[in-house]
Amino acid sequence: MLKKEANLMDDKMIKRTLMRISHEILERNKGTEDLAIVGIRCRGAYLAQRIADLIKEIDGSDVPVGIMDITLYRDDLTMIDYCPVVHSTKVDFDIDDKKIVLVDDVLFTGRTIRCALDELIDLGRPQNIQLAVLIDRGHRELPIRADYVGKNLPTTLKENVEVRLVEEDGKDEIVLINQKEKRQ
Repeated sequence: MLKKEANLMDDKMIKRTLMRISHEILERNKGTEDLAIVGIRCRGAYLAQRIADLIKEIDGSDVPVGIMDITLYRDDLTMIDYCPVVHSTKVDFDIDDKKIVLVDDVLFTGRTIRCALDELIDLGRPQNIQLAVLIDRGHRELPIRADYVGKNLPTTLKENVEVRLVEEDGKDEIVLINQKEKRQ
């Protein structure tokens, strides 16, 4: 297989996109009262913290941030690894009656979000749950849609979207990887 990468967003575009999403969250929720942000490990957690930091910059308010590891909620757990690595979920605040903004990097089939919703409901009963994603690439298998989308990016199933963040990958960028069959 040959791989071909196309750059979709650089660090400046990602920052502008997160700033827009942060403004939209504040507008829709009429401020930060009862607002909390929960990121899906791993890149969703970094994005959640960045959004919380931007909300503080815009509004001056601290918003609680949590991190969820949905590994044990996956419906394909036995298919991904015999011994999957499970990290901790860290939601150090009561989610009852909170407006939760769930954050992930890429929305694809919707299965990751379903897992996160299951885990959130196990933690309590929020007032509502909203979804923010940096990229929505389509191909939904479940009736899930994002409330806040950085970029809608129709893709084929042979394409992958990689979100690379400085905290995990050393730099901020989003690339589209097209996997083409190797010719013989």
